[in-house]
Amino acid sequence: MLQLIETICYENGNFHRIPLHEDRMNRARRHLLGVCTPIFLTQTIEVPENLKNAKVRCRVTYSDVIENVEYESYIFKKIESLKLVEGDAIDYSFKYKNRDSLNRLLEDRGSKDEILIVRNGLITDTSFTNIIFLQNGYWYTPALPLLPGTRRAEYLFNRKIFPRNIRPEELKYYEEARLINAMRSMEVAEPIPIDKIGW
Repeated sequence: MLQLIETICYENGNFHRIPLHEDRMNRARRHLLGVCTPIFLTQTIEVPENLKNAKVRCRVTYSDVIENVEYESYIFKKIESLKLVEGDAIDYSFKYKNRDSLNRLLEDRGSKDEILIVRNGLITDTSFTNIIFLQNGYWYTPALPLLPGTRRAEYLFNRKIFPRNIRPEELKYYEEARLINAMRSMEVAEPIPIDKIGW
């Protein structure tokens, strides 16, 4: 059976953005598997006692039901450069456990730390994050990401970031980039200089 994953941040005694994670999981189950009975994460996930004072990455594997839950202390991966790669054929509109298509693109990163996928001429995501760009005091995110993240959704709702089509040739108009996902906020993500992003 098709397997999907959901990554949830636990920090300061709480799981973050649970309603957004549940919504994404249940939408995926309805669309891909025809399952309408909702999953409620709060009935399933609980951080082990020895990790309750840490920042924890909770990884839920599921299909029609939750199959596995893993917990690990989060180690921040520093990203300082991005390689633009073409990914017109890639489809990661749901958070599939099988990441072979992303991993194949990642093999082309060369000396860069991470890839930034361009699909149909538009910038989308890295292999594991959404991305935001700073311009004149405002943050913008690609309007058509590969996978709409929960933190991205929260920032859009709170008008901390704004959607925009961004093409590789337009990167020179931005001041810096930052990578965001369930575990990485815009406040702690390291700035990536625009001149460190390229083909």
